[in-house]
Amino acid sequence: MSRTREITREERIRAIISGYLMPTVTLALLVGVWEVVCRIFEIPMWLLPSPSAIVVRLVEFWSLLLYHAYVTFYESLLGFFVAVVLAIPISIAIAYSRMLQNTIYPILLVFQTVPKVAIAPVIVLWFGLGLESKIVIAFLVSFFVIVVNLTTGFLTAPPELIDIVRLLNAKKTQIFLKIRLPYAMPFFFSGLKSAITLSIVGAVIGEFVASSEGLGYVILAAAPQLDTDIAFAAILMLSAIGLALFATIHVLERLFIPWAFRETR
Repeated sequence: MSRTREITREERIRAIISGYLMPTVTLALLVGVWEVVCRIFEIPMWLLPSPSAIVVRLVEFWSLLLYHAYVTFYESLLGFFVAVVLAIPISIAIAYSRMLQNTIYPILLVFQTVPKVAIAPVIVLWFGLGLESKIVIAFLVSFFVIVVNLTTGFLTAPPELIDIVRLLNAKKTQIFLKIRLPYAMPFFFSGLKSAITLSIVGAVIGEFVASSEGLGYVILAAAPQLDTDIAFAAILMLSAIGLALFATIHVLERLFIPWAFRETR
């Protein structure tokens, strides 16, 4: 028993080191090399600012950047939320309808491959220069990822297992909750983690096309003025937002489907 606990403790320590400590150390080393290279070669600030210069700018313009970060966060999160709300019932409908699997599902797969950058100007033309167009773009880049992943998860449920429980007079609700849903949940959270980061990309794309606020606007406005350090500060905040949202989905995944992380010993 003590041996089992010892192994478990060692495995947890190794998981922490490999999952968190090593990437953090690697990132710190890369940032350190970046700083040293900028100082040794005296790279101009407008070409490549050093990490320390970026941090200085981040602190200096913190209030302004925080406001623009809130705008981008709001656009991406609302687009993501709408995508989740619509993707779930559509995926369930496709999973239970052979006709939808043969008609709607292939179309969704095709639309998923369409580069959203190409249609962003059209979206802005349709929905205007306000927040609505950015939310729609964030929705589009999120929706297809979620609906395709979730539908795939529902369809991976073994038909023979479903046939067996049907012979036991299981109701459709029971089949869904006990078989289809557990099989789909890992696919669902995988789609959520991809979609939440893509929603930020979608919002920024919309801000690039036409906007007067948001971190995408900050980057676009800073570049022509050679304020590269401000642009990098905005990029740093975008990375922080994306990492925080991704981590939130990961925590929810561990709470709702902890069995997906258990290793077979």
